[in-house]
Amino acid sequence: MKRFVGKLWRDFTHAFTGWTGVALAALLGAVIGVGGFTVYYAGALDYLGDDPATCANCHAMNEQYEGWLKGSHHDVATCNSCHAPHDSIVNKYVNKADNGFWHALKFTFNNYPENIQIREHNKEIVEDACIYCHGNLVDQANSSSAHKSDQTMSCIRCHDGVGHER
Repeated sequence: MKRFVGKLWRDFTHAFTGWTGVALAALLGAVIGVGGFTVYYAGALDYLGDDPATCANCHAMNEQYEGWLKGSHHDVATCNSCHAPHDSIVNKYVNKADNGFWHALKFTFNNYPENIQIREHNKEIVEDACIYCHGNLVDQANSSSAHKSDQTMSCIRCHDGVGHER
């Protein structure tokens, strides 16, 4: 196996000798350089953390951030507490990458609505987060007459502004 991998590596590296190798190295260097600068300049590594101020980097989220600062969840929850999955760290970062990609794309090309709407699968994540933190209250609410109906129970249908009051 070691010889096989060694042969593959030698064949690969010999294919890029001379000017082809120099051109490939220059192209690869340019892509890595521009990509690294973009990641640094955009503060992309900050998004791996849990600081709510990072979510306000984009002017479109300022209203939500200011509402969170005044809101009822300010002392006990961050943006990720409600807007990222709790079932696994992999799902959390896959969701953050998915949302980050679409946010960056829409904000870069100025292609987002003034009234930002939460996507359907993110509504499910928020609902799951409510139950994750408030499961005992949800159980009580399900058994109360005020919440009995033929409709599916939805925390954010009635408690939409909780955590980020305006």
